[in-house]
Amino acid sequence: MTAPTFRLLPRAVRFLRARPRALLAMAAWSVLESGHTFVSGYAVAHALDAGFLAGRTGTGLAWLAVAAVTVVLGGIAGRGVFRGLAALVEPLRDRLVCQVVTAALGRAVADPSRAADSAVVSRLTNQTELARDSFAGLVLVARSFVFTVAGALVGLLSLAPELLLVVVPPLLAGLVLFLATLVPMARHQRAFLQADEALAAELGAVATGLRDVVACGAQRRTAARTHALIEAEARTARRLARWTAARSLALGIAGQLPVLLLLLAAPWLLRRHLTTGDVLGALTYLTQALQPALQSVMQALGTAGTRLLVVLERLTGETPPDPRPAPPPAPTAPPADGPRVEFRATTFSYGAGARPVVRDLHLTVEPGEHLAVVGPSGTGKSTLTGLAAGLLTPTAGEVRVAGRAPSAPATGPDPHRVLIPQQAYVFTGTVRENLLYLCPDGAPPRALEASLDAVGLGPLVDRLGGLDAPLDPTALSQGERQLLALGRAHLSPAPLMLLDEATCHLDPAAEERAERAFRDRPGTLVVVAHRISSARRADRILVLDGTRTALGTHADLLRRSPLYRDLAGGWDPRCPQRPPTGAHLA
Repeated sequence: MTAPTFRLLPRAVRFLRARPRALLAMAAWSVLESGHTFVSGYAVAHALDAGFLAGRTGTGLAWLAVAAVTVVLGGIAGRGVFRGLAALVEPLRDRLVCQVVTAALGRAVADPSRAADSAVVSRLTNQTELARDSFAGLVLVARSFVFTVAGALVGLLSLAPELLLVVVPPLLAGLVLFLATLVPMARHQRAFLQADEALAAELGAVATGLRDVVACGAQRRTAARTHALIEAEARTARRLARWTAARSLALGIAGQLPVLLLLLAAPWLLRRHLTTGDVLGALTYLTQALQPALQSVMQALGTAGTRLLVVLERLTGETPPDPRPAPPPAPTAPPADGPRVEFRATTFSYGAGARPVVRDLHLTVEPGEHLAVVGPSGTGKSTLTGLAAGLLTPTAGEVRVAGRAPSAPATGPDPHRVLIPQQAYVFTGTVRENLLYLCPDGAPPRALEASLDAVGLGPLVDRLGGLDAPLDPTALSQGERQLLALGRAHLSPAPLMLLDEATCHLDPAAEERAERAFRDRPGTLVVVAHRISSARRADRILVLDGTRTALGTHADLLRRSPLYRDLAGGWDPRCPQRPPTGAHLA
């Protein structure tokens, strides 16, 4: 049982002790309601012995009529039980509502700039009602179980004390086994819920950013992470299933075994001068009272009890701390010249038998250099940026960034490099939160304003309502998303920028302004270009043609690379070298 559970138990005790009148009223009505439990078996026994077996049919029918009357009286008493239940349940809901509202107002007053907590609506409506209904169900089931068992045991004792020797031991053994499963059941059910939520969150994120995953070449890494979450949920489900089987065994011992033992002990009981009616009355107590009560209480405590505990922990703020480690600290400012990026005989293929996308690549991007990568679709441009970002691992050779092999961070933004794919990611929140996503420690207002001005983001921010305006990603165009992602990357302290067609949805003027902003920004810049103007702004250009490459300046490549001449002709109508039909850049 978790620490929040222990903190909730004293609150529950205080809540019940503060309402003695409601508890006494429920107890009184429950005694009257459980009268039919006692009378049922007793009446059946006497109807058989003193009535039907003795040849007095009228006497037998009279005893059965007495049992029927007690059932009616029990139904009337049930109305009083529900009135007492309302005196317990409604104050609980009122207290939870007051606590949720007080906590929400306190957070809003303490931090006025904080975005509105939309989850408060769910807590006020769905979760409080769920807590009320679960609590009411548990009280009803627990009360019914206690008084039903008491009535049945008193009835058995009134028939013959020997019956208790047959019924009580397996009943106690089953109850003890069931109580022993409550704590591990709650723990494993909580673990299963957490694993299911983690898997759902991961699948939602993957579905939303699937094109980004493919663009970055992170399919294997994403699939491995998702598979690990699926396996974790499966393990918790298997553990939960084992404890569920133990609970079913407890129900069998407590509910079914007494019936079997009673039938096996019937000859011995009859030799002890018990009557046939006594045995049948005991069987009535077991099948009509004890078995249904046991099944109800075990099911309620095993499901509704755990659900109530989780909801109360969330409503009262007693949630366990977030176990995820904090993201690594980011450098406060990028180095003046940026890192050196080296590809040393690098080969990469998507699968053991697949044709290499990159083969034996030797390339060094010097600190502070601006490199443009061009080539037809499918020649490995995105793969190159994925290798530099650490999202992909070379099949052969190695990649070094600032002398070390790059690797994706375990959590949080990468403090050393930023990769912006063609499909820019923008999340629901404020404009400021989107821009500061890659700055875990925040950024000075002057730096934020400078980045907005550098990439030309100011007019869009003004149109959206300012930095603290809520942002709906579905209301933005692809170009607006790219512009926000570029502003976020420009503000980042990371010294290496990898832009994988990150400006393809911008018009030429906006693209030129953004790329000039990154060229003037300290650090190393690698741009997968899709316009001749992007390539001409670079210090050097890398041409990818399958596994063949060419590296040089714009003027050099026009002389040395037929493919680059074709690409340049397709980009720039002023270029005299016109490409053959179909030559284009993806």
